[in-house]
Amino acid sequence: MPPLYDYKALSADGKPAKGIVEAESQKAARTKLKKQGLMVTGITEKNSTQRSSTSSVPFFGGRVSGAEIAAMTRQLASLIKANIPLVEALTAMVDQTENERLKVILSQVRQDVNEGSSFAKALATHPKVFDSIFVNMIEAGESSGTLGLVLLRLADLKEAQMRLRSKVIGGMTYPALMMGVAFVLMLGIFTFVIPQMQKIFTSMNKKMPPITALLMSLSEFIVSYWYLIALSVGLFLFFFLKFIRSAGGKPKWDAFKLTLPIMGPLIRLIAVTRFANTLGTLLSSNVPILAAMNIAKNLVGNVPIERAITDARENITEGQSIADPLRKSGQFPPMMIHMIAIGEKTGELPAMLKNIADTYEEQVNTKIDAMTSLLEPLMIIMMGGAVAVIVLAVFVPLLDISNINQR
Repeated sequence: MPPLYDYKALSADGKPAKGIVEAESQKAARTKLKKQGLMVTGITEKNSTQRSSTSSVPFFGGRVSGAEIAAMTRQLASLIKANIPLVEALTAMVDQTENERLKVILSQVRQDVNEGSSFAKALATHPKVFDSIFVNMIEAGESSGTLGLVLLRLADLKEAQMRLRSKVIGGMTYPALMMGVAFVLMLGIFTFVIPQMQKIFTSMNKKMPPITALLMSLSEFIVSYWYLIALSVGLFLFFFLKFIRSAGGKPKWDAFKLTLPIMGPLIRLIAVTRFANTLGTLLSSNVPILAAMNIAKNLVGNVPIERAITDARENITEGQSIADPLRKSGQFPPMMIHMIAIGEKTGELPAMLKNIADTYEEQVNTKIDAMTSLLEPLMIIMMGGAVAVIVLAVFVPLLDISNINQR
């Protein structure tokens, strides 16, 4: 297949331009660019060294988003289902893709396939873009002759993962923003407003109420020792993050998160939805169940639930069912256990898992919407309460002193 060239050039009006061009040789690439009205100032072929960099450096040529992978997968599925040969379909994707990094990677995949490599192995050389789920499903699709169908399921899976992720991020963004605004507001009051009020009280030589004196002392501490506070917070965050990422700390932190009153059930539901959706998609794409469970486990993101899946996987190797160890772990909802047991008995486990994922995704959306609608008035009440305490503690005594002076 024709190689790719990185080029730098000047347009007809003298503006700099750069990009990627596909051509049989460097001379042909220059001719092609000249026909486009560009004066080439530099051109280099993308070689094997650059190949490794595109796979290992996250920001080479721009980031490849999940949405771009999903769109590319769906378009490729349409071409394969139309009986277009894989190499020609990949050529069409290279021409159509606008993301430079993805264009280069697809070109390298096409070259590997054209040289005799399987599609799955060609994709596996780019793990930063195509994860183990993608590669394993493609391998299963190639071996079973259902590549087009598998690509469609992959696109559905990627889109479902993005919907869930965007819903979670969207639901958490507003409360986090409100908390940030409240923190900045309170910090400003304690740093700038209350010290000025303290000067007024001091100049009047009047005794302050206990709550007012407490706020004044707190404000004085913040102004005088802000660097110690910042250092303490920084050290706490450093050691806390180190703990929850360690081999001993992560399981404890993940188990604690599951016990939280409001967030715990939501975290469990999100993990269960990921597991059911991924496992159902892998099984329906003819990925062996042991490999499918191992892959799905890595997407859960919670150690206690991962351990329950590992136990279930070991049960399968001994010829037992999936449902029993999941039930014994106590980490999965009873309805899910019941549906998995039915799916195993009827031989419809992939379809049952897909139904579970759809049901729980709806529940996740409902819970996030309910939590967001509850947090909004709660944050307003908390901010209003904090401001009310400050007004009562500082401004009301100040008004009383003013009224006494007027008399």
